[in-house]
Amino acid sequence: MPSKEIMHKTIELFRERGGILRAGEALALGSHPRTLYALRDAGVLEQLGRGLYRLAELPPLANPDLVTVALKVPRGVISLVSALAFYELTTQIPHFVDLALERGSESPRLEHPPLRLFWFSGAAWSEGIETHEIDGVQVRMYSPAKSVADAFKLRNRVGLDVAIEALKSYRTSPAFNANELLHYARICRVEQVMRPYLEALL
Repeated sequence: MPSKEIMHKTIELFRERGGILRAGEALALGSHPRTLYALRDAGVLEQLGRGLYRLAELPPLANPDLVTVALKVPRGVISLVSALAFYELTTQIPHFVDLALERGSESPRLEHPPLRLFWFSGAAWSEGIETHEIDGVQVRMYSPAKSVADAFKLRNRVGLDVAIEALKSYRTSPAFNANELLHYARICRVEQVMRPYLEALL
């Protein structure tokens, strides 16, 4: 069992860095795996996923799945139903975290939460990425307009009903911007598919 002094130093490391650390980061800062395990077993740290720890004294996470994915897959972008749910543009309850990755990048190995992966390239990958601070963590996510366009682009995967519902919700949201929406629809090559639904709502 590590000494109280060593355990206290590790707790302070976590506090200095917002309460969440990857095991690799903690080890690089001078902690030891034995100390992390001892603190986990004592209930001082909670394990969010393999090699990802958080101080148990912190308030409960509002979005533990999004935070875990953002920390474990920093190059990924939260997308589709997960993004639409975050923006309250869908009544769907995500059973996976929808994650966009750049085509050609390696698939992440994550035991939890379950992921549904989408591979994007070019402007469809790089445009419309926003960063939101969720539970103190920077989370990359496609904007509301880009997420609606993506839902139409991948309507065979998420369902046309989900795409139409998202469009209707976005139309009545304060964030609504028709030009921005059509910009992303063109990037996603779904302008002709989406336009009749959009015109019916205008």
